[in-house]
Amino acid sequence: MERVADGVWLLRGDLRRSMNVYFLEEEGGGVTQFDAGSKAMTKKARAAAEQLGGLKRVVLGHAHADHRGTAPYLGAPVYCHADDVADAESDASINPYMDLSQLPVAPLRWLYPFLLRRWDGGAVKIAGTVAEGDEVAGFQVIHFPGHAPGLIGLWRERDRVALVSDVVYFVDSARFKPLPRGEASVPHPAWAWDHAQAKRSVRKLAALEPAVVGAGHAAPLRGENLRETLERAAEKY
Repeated sequence: MERVADGVWLLRGDLRRSMNVYFLEEEGGGVTQFDAGSKAMTKKARAAAEQLGGLKRVVLGHAHADHRGTAPYLGAPVYCHADDVADAESDASINPYMDLSQLPVAPLRWLYPFLLRRWDGGAVKIAGTVAEGDEVAGFQVIHFPGHAPGLIGLWRERDRVALVSDVVYFVDSARFKPLPRGEASVPHPAWAWDHAQAKRSVRKLAALEPAVVGAGHAAPLRGENLRETLERAAEKY
């Protein structure tokens, strides 16, 4: 595990260590897990939570297959935004609004459905919901719809740490490769519930002027001038 910030730990796993699961230390002991990565990460996620004092709950950034993978198997209550409950509790590994025919690289149009089924842990029973303004382990919930209708991030003002699931990518999902170091991108429209709204959500994140951005894939982005980087990211597609 990597320490991202005070009380925040990152576990990276699966293919190319590209899936991220965050653990947030709770004031009374134990941790909240933010995002659930892929099913293959279940054993390591369980061990990491135990190492940090035990898992209290899982909060999904959103309900895509590569972000709910461990959630059904950890024995803890699972929460998400109300707008993603139906997708979280669905058996489908590919969300109905996704249009993979938009991907520019033809082989990925058939590879991604296979990968999504591999990453997916299946339907998740949702114990409750979180909404903008709620508190989770010292962070404020912020609604960032677009990539998914109920996509949320977690924001901590005191040290300007943002954990944002797939609000931004530090990988090129249209070509399955990393972006140049220090760059970010709005997710490709092939994955989007509402791509125009996804761009607005990236700008909403930029306006917070975070110093650390932990996304759902790849290493966190750090710096004192990330607003410009994030504003550029909103225009990638």
